[in-house]
Amino acid sequence: MNPKQLTSSSRRDVTMARVLRHLGTTLLDVAVGDPLSVGTVHGVVIYDPLDPPPMPKRAIVLGVGVAGDKTVAKVLHAIREHEPAGLIIRSSDQIGEKTRLALKGTDTVLLGLTRGASWSQLAALLRTLLAEGDIGGHDRDEEAAIGAGDLFALANAVSSMVGAPITIEDREFRVVAFSGHQDEADDARIATVLDRQVPSRFTEAMTAKGVFQRLYEGHGPIYVDPATLPGRDLRLPRVAIAIRAGDELIGSMWAVVKGPFSLEREQAFADAANLVALHMLRMRAGADAKRRLHADLVSTVLEGGTSALEAADKLGLRRNAATVLALQLADPPLAAGPSMLAAGERKLQRVADALSLHLTALHTGSAVVVLGRIVYAIVPTPRGHGTPEDFVRTAEQFLERLGDRPSAKIGVGRVVETVYELPDSKRDAERVLRVLRSTPVKRRAACLRDVHLQALLIELVPSLKGDSWIPSVPVMRLVEYDAQHDAQLTETLTAWLDSFGDVVSAAQAIHVHPNTFRYRLRRIREVSGIDMDNAEARFAAMLHLRLRAISDAH
Repeated sequence: MNPKQLTSSSRRDVTMARVLRHLGTTLLDVAVGDPLSVGTVHGVVIYDPLDPPPMPKRAIVLGVGVAGDKTVAKVLHAIREHEPAGLIIRSSDQIGEKTRLALKGTDTVLLGLTRGASWSQLAALLRTLLAEGDIGGHDRDEEAAIGAGDLFALANAVSSMVGAPITIEDREFRVVAFSGHQDEADDARIATVLDRQVPSRFTEAMTAKGVFQRLYEGHGPIYVDPATLPGRDLRLPRVAIAIRAGDELIGSMWAVVKGPFSLEREQAFADAANLVALHMLRMRAGADAKRRLHADLVSTVLEGGTSALEAADKLGLRRNAATVLALQLADPPLAAGPSMLAAGERKLQRVADALSLHLTALHTGSAVVVLGRIVYAIVPTPRGHGTPEDFVRTAEQFLERLGDRPSAKIGVGRVVETVYELPDSKRDAERVLRVLRSTPVKRRAACLRDVHLQALLIELVPSLKGDSWIPSVPVMRLVEYDAQHDAQLTETLTAWLDSFGDVVSAAQAIHVHPNTFRYRLRRIREVSGIDMDNAEARFAAMLHLRLRAISDAH
């Protein structure tokens, strides 16, 4: 079925027709059923036959690992009572009579997922599309959709005019819309659409060959010959044009072609760029407004007070228990200039977007916001389910996916039953985050139970500053001796206390011979006067050393 023949629905009503208009035929093909007969889609569910998930009515079901006529029919019978809008399987080639019988009497559409496309990418695209539907709007037909800013519809219209598959990209080479018929392009274009991002190897190659310089300096379409670029993924030529709003560059539009455009198509492509610019500006303004509204609602819930309940209702958080996560990246250098600080803010926003996607896939309805230099997430969970340790594991999984950002730390708050308790969960998460960032804790994610002692010590330090600070005289003698004689007695005492008096383990920890370590212990007794056989003296020394380390870190 040609996606351009499918009519659009309102943004509030996301139908199977709209799903296929946006994603087919690049990702999906219709095997059995009529997409136009399916009403509103209400969710996306990954089906596990060993542990069937809760399923809303009229959901799109992702049949990961479901293959073969008999198995597909069995799954269709199992989910029939939920009236699914569609079932997506990896390959529709093997379906037969059993599957067709299972579909009889339903309006469920069976679809096949293009080989090479990942289930996680498909789930992300579907959830994004459904989230767009939650914004709200008015019913409209295809022409009204183009007039109101539907970039996907516009991409399809441009594709029809110039006879080539189209992508529309922002300044950071992220794909914000694409047309149908991407399967007629090359591997490079398919990879770009599936990832919603131009792979860095292509942008680097084009930068080196001056493609972007030509694109951004000119005011009309440019032709890109793949023979001038390294690698074999880019097999077909491109025609590209910069998208501008006045003097501001806001993106670019790319067509995969077999040769240069005719003068008529080149003019049509240039004219379309002006319309795309208008739609991208509208989309950016709408996205900014939506993001600001979302941030206001989330911050209201986190602050508590009389408005928290109403804000939680608008976010859909009132009916569940929830916890708060707090994420922070490493501080920028003290000498960081405006450009470096701005780059840090963009990086933090990208991490927040990635966290939102990760949490939404696991906990529908999660709300993420950047407040200052901290990313906060409110993560709902059914009452009576979920512990802080469970959410620590979720946070650790996310940090593993970040990979190249080891500086990120996540504090997890308590699980609370009501909206009014969320500020308490937020405070817990912030306390944990302070521990992870200011003490030599190896963990990157933790809850308060994991670091409770360190949190208490951090909160004790400010009260010990100034006149109320009474230093441990023995430890201060060691610190002063080390400074005067370039010794390591303080380090030796710390290692000995941390190892519960085990000289061999302590010596290994600071990389000295056990005999050297024993000699230093004798010097510690002589210099400091600590009675190392006395439990109270050992505790006092350990407490002072911990507080001193935390104070120095601040």
